[in-house]
Amino acid sequence: MTDTKGVESRVLLKRLRDALAQEGKGQERLDRVTQLIAASMEAEVCSIYLRRDENTLELCATKGLRPEAVHQTRMRLGEGLVGRVAETAHSINERDAPAARGFHYIPETGEEVFSSFVGVPIQRLGEVLGVLVVQNKAPRTYSDDEIYALEVVAMVIAEMAELGAFTGPDKMAIAAQHQLPFFARGLVGQEGVAEGVVLLHEPQIVVANPVADDPEIEYARLTVALNTLVQEIDEILATDIAMQTGEHRDVMIAYRLFAQDKGWRKRMFDSVASGLAAEVAVEKEQTTTRTRLARVSDPYMRERLHDLDDLSNRLLRILAGRDDANERGIPENAVLVARNIGPGDLLEYGKALKGVVLEEGSVGSHAAIVARALAIPLVIQAKKITREALSNDPILVDGDIGVVHLRPDENVAAAFREKIAMQAEAQEAYTALVGKAAKTCDGTVINLHMNAGLMADLPSLKISGAEGVGLFRTELQFLIRSRVPKRSELSDLYGRVLDAADGAPVVFRTLDIGSDKALPYMERPDEPNPALGWRAIRIGLDRPGVMRMQLQALIRAAKGRPLHVMFPFVAQFDEFRDAQEMVHAEMEKERRLGHELPCDVKIGAMLETPSLAFAPDQFFETTDFISIGGNDLKQFFFAADRENERVRRRYDTLNVSFLTFMEYITDRCATFDTPVSFCGEDAGRPVEALAFAAMGLRSLSMRPASIGPVKHLLRSIDLSEARDVVDKARKSGQQSVRPALKSWLKETGYSRRKTP
Repeated sequence: MTDTKGVESRVLLKRLRDALAQEGKGQERLDRVTQLIAASMEAEVCSIYLRRDENTLELCATKGLRPEAVHQTRMRLGEGLVGRVAETAHSINERDAPAARGFHYIPETGEEVFSSFVGVPIQRLGEVLGVLVVQNKAPRTYSDDEIYALEVVAMVIAEMAELGAFTGPDKMAIAAQHQLPFFARGLVGQEGVAEGVVLLHEPQIVVANPVADDPEIEYARLTVALNTLVQEIDEILATDIAMQTGEHRDVMIAYRLFAQDKGWRKRMFDSVASGLAAEVAVEKEQTTTRTRLARVSDPYMRERLHDLDDLSNRLLRILAGRDDANERGIPENAVLVARNIGPGDLLEYGKALKGVVLEEGSVGSHAAIVARALAIPLVIQAKKITREALSNDPILVDGDIGVVHLRPDENVAAAFREKIAMQAEAQEAYTALVGKAAKTCDGTVINLHMNAGLMADLPSLKISGAEGVGLFRTELQFLIRSRVPKRSELSDLYGRVLDAADGAPVVFRTLDIGSDKALPYMERPDEPNPALGWRAIRIGLDRPGVMRMQLQALIRAAKGRPLHVMFPFVAQFDEFRDAQEMVHAEMEKERRLGHELPCDVKIGAMLETPSLAFAPDQFFETTDFISIGGNDLKQFFFAADRENERVRRRYDTLNVSFLTFMEYITDRCATFDTPVSFCGEDAGRPVEALAFAAMGLRSLSMRPASIGPVKHLLRSIDLSEARDVVDKARKSGQQSVRPALKSWLKETGYSRRKTP
């Protein structure tokens, strides 16, 4: 277990621990650290640079450079050798530093007389906090053992910085971790605003004593923890679903191999041998993994590095004896902060959360789907939020524009609370509209329905004033489980949904999986473009077992009540006809079994592909209703992947071409008296809803919280005037009617009118 390198590191670390244990302010502690390292390594210079802000390093302590340069010398990330270490998170070892590429001469330090240079990053969990530098006058190349010792020391400095060992009331205030306000601009995952306190999904583990008293004990602790880790993975592999062959089992087997990887284990044991506590040894390896992860573009390698990162998190929890967040309890006004999260975990937190902030994620991810179902504000891709946040930190989440304020100053918080108050005031006005129709000033009635996917959504039916459920996403019950739900479980759920609807219509969309909705227990095909691949009704028709089971559950749940079934992602008439025949076949089977049948069955299709708009007349004659699936239809219409931030925002829903297409679909449905609605996020945006109504759509389905604002605007306007504005904008050659509609609303003051 031991070697010369380890013995030398342990001696240095114990001296460092003793120096840090002495009383004194942050600056005094940091000065002692530089003096100790310089003496131990027989170096003429030892300096510590810390991050002042996102782009700047500041010389905070030195032994050997001019003292007056401390807190005066600053440099940008990437500037000079020190800046390069911080920017790349890699050590630099130069025999003749002044002659090295990128050397930046700073006169006030006096460092030009020192030839040899070694700089190592002070980092924790992939975040560079500063740079540790050692220099000598004589040209020399530092050995691997010396660099390793400095890396170990830098890890301890990072841990002590996390504990606040170097903070002070003076210029060392820059060393304070997790105290200053932090702002993150991400992407909108789910609209809404929330003020609360941070609940970390993966709590940060800060080690009070990063230097091991007894390496033998730490070696044994790490050995036991690694064995426990493998045992946990073996238990997962032994479950019924994991025993089935498929990609999911291959992934877990690969995961187990990573947990047993000799190189990964050796690097952690070497760190323990050098004098680090077991937790810090794991963090040191995890830091290296995250640094590599940030620089790897290959999807396969990124996935493998993600696995190593996740294994490190599991190992840290085992070492620290930590329970998960749910077992610790959820604080009041909790805002969940995580790197990423699965749908099952998010549903376990449920509506107890005020908001969710993810460092990763996408607008079409499972977490985003669940957040929308729970009507929880969600911001995704908020960089560095998990590194900056601590549990119970105050946090503001603005899902409307995709920004997060962590530990906000009072001015920001006051402005944010004013926004919340204004929205609450508007919500009171919307509440007064519950029970009233969305009837325009010229007498046109627009039917407003809500989207749902969970039982928890159903109370919103009456509260929001929705006339029914225009879309119930049945796939959520499949996504959150580790196995296929039983028919009896689904039948019970669907029955309770109909009970809660209390006679209002509910449109059940059959299983919409594939693309970005991968079931954990179903083999996922390797497809170059999953959004255009094997998904939704295509899976249901190719593998009819699950679809038949789901249809049986729906029929039994109806218990003599009306039933509305809708098939997703229908691209051509034959697909719909085959699915329709499957419903009729299951109805006949249920009749023969003597089960009570629905009093009426309506079978519809989601129009999400442009091809279906041009289907034969027989399709429009045969289908009982059509729901335009705006999210998918828009990406196919504009050939713009809604998961690709570079292109998805370039195309406006109120584009003249898209609205003309909506008008074409509406007119074609009217020809055959086929009911048609628009379902999707855009339906819940008042200006978009107004434009859809102007194009002839008389039914819209949206999230419950959007019904009030949409109804308020529709009851305030003359739809024929709005149509004139849209037509004029279309004829003028404008690309979008949005500017014309917004200008008209502003000029006429419709949006400020009190509704009748």
